[in-house]
Amino acid sequence: MKDFQLLDVVALVGDRHDDGLVSGQVGVIVEVLDDGVFEVEFCDNEGRPYALLPVCAERLMVLRYSPVAA
Repeated sequence: MKDFQLLDVVALVGDRHDDGLVSGQVGVIVEVLDDGVFEVEFCDNEGRPYALLPVCAERLMVLRYSPVAA
């Protein structure tokens, strides 16, 4: 399993139409709910949250802003 941590910036992989979210939307992990399940907060460019929901690790990817060894 991928290593996710609190406050990781993540992108949604796949749409969540019922929640009004589409693939690629960016959020932050704000809580670990269970093994492989995280509470993710999605905010707009002004920092206003528009969604807070549980997301399975398989539906997330960590965004990296600096080089990482392969």
